[in-house]
Amino acid sequence: MTAPPPAGDAPGGPVRAPRLVWVGPTLATLAVVLTGIGHAQPWRDELATWSAATRSPGDLVRLAGTIDAATGPYYLFMHAWVALAGDSVAALRLPAALAMAATAGLTAVLGQRLAGTRAGLLAGLLLAVLPGTSRYGQEARPYALAAFFAVLATLLLVGALARPGWPRWAAYAAAVAALGLTHLVALTLLAAHAVAVLAAHREGPPSRPLRWSLALVPAALLVTPLVLLARGQRSRQLDWVDTVRLTDLTALPGGVAQSGVVGGLLVGLAALGAARLGRRALLPGCAVLLPVLLLFAAGAVVPLWVSRYLFFVVPFGCLLAGAALATVPLPPALAVVALAGLLGLPDQAALRRTHEWPRSAPVDYRGAARVVADGQRPGDAVVYSPRESWLFLDLGLDYHLGGRRPRDVLATEDQARRGDLWAAECAQPAECLAGAQRVWLVVAGRRDDPLATVPGAKGDALRASYTVERVWHRPGLTVALLIR
Repeated sequence: MTAPPPAGDAPGGPVRAPRLVWVGPTLATLAVVLTGIGHAQPWRDELATWSAATRSPGDLVRLAGTIDAATGPYYLFMHAWVALAGDSVAALRLPAALAMAATAGLTAVLGQRLAGTRAGLLAGLLLAVLPGTSRYGQEARPYALAAFFAVLATLLLVGALARPGWPRWAAYAAAVAALGLTHLVALTLLAAHAVAVLAAHREGPPSRPLRWSLALVPAALLVTPLVLLARGQRSRQLDWVDTVRLTDLTALPGGVAQSGVVGGLLVGLAALGAARLGRRALLPGCAVLLPVLLLFAAGAVVPLWVSRYLFFVVPFGCLLAGAALATVPLPPALAVVALAGLLGLPDQAALRRTHEWPRSAPVDYRGAARVVADGQRPGDAVVYSPRESWLFLDLGLDYHLGGRRPRDVLATEDQARRGDLWAAECAQPAECLAGAQRVWLVVAGRRDDPLATVPGAKGDALRASYTVERVWHRPGLTVALLIR
């Protein structure tokens, strides 16, 4: 692991300018993820990011204490970013795009260190064309940042093991801390790092395991409070997740690659690459397998398995695949990379239309907001049903309408004041609706009679005082104009 082969060990001779092996993958990934970055409207998870990022730091602390501690550091970063760059769709996603481009470049450098220049170049280019790279490089969530810090920490570990020194271990410690603050699940990568440290310990100074352990102390101090908070929030934050099944494991390659056929191709190439590398496959192979197995084992006990949580292992799979492709001359190897890109084109096009999951059930917040914007009058009110759901109907309309949104007549306490992702509603809906002559009712799903679908006292108050003037259907939503 600590003595990679020379750059020209692959068929066809050396690749020129090996120190710049990162340039091609970085630029290619940047071009891919920036294409259409603002086209697909923010989906519900991104709406949660926007809601959090536009709050004050004090409100973010309150949010972390109630439901979203694990994502709190990312929200704080996005708060600073939004203050600088704004909250347009492209601006919200740009940090992920830059992180993904940097991840591809670092993957190429790590591949060069472990398997040779040709393998590193092909690994970075393969990562660039995966549909999953576009998905998470165009999403205002922390998964691209987690992949970046995962590869960075691993690259710094390789450097620290090859040439031990406290500055290198300090850089590694900072990367691991950033990894944990970005995504707690990504710390399962440390199991692979432990295997690499123990393997290097047999061939080098006995102080390596001790120095590695000490380098983990800052991360442990920073992450432990988040772990304790997140543990108490798990039942609320992940109440939609089921315990893991074997079929979830077999579906993982397609899940993280965002394409079943491309995921299968990546797994096949990675297996060939691991066989080719032999002992040198220990670190990247463990970086793929151990996080997957650890999360699978944990998911069998508590609901925790979500395929996108494991996206950070994909660059290491690409590294192994790049090692397999490096066994053939460069033109046919690049042809395989191009084939992977072509096979993923339908998924690339689909994710640029919608980021909703599943893609067959998109929610058109933008279309619903346009209906309201085109027809609203001064004094109009808006009502949502359901309110406390992961669809975030109110956040979706708020994002697209901005200051033009009607009065949220039933809201008594907004998300920021509650330290939550949902607003509190009036206990006496009939009283809160008094004086509203026109109400825009936004309900989930396609409803021919949306007024009849509103449950409880809210529905009773609406049906007692209003009639439906007109109904608009948009994907995943129904908008109705109610007249008193």
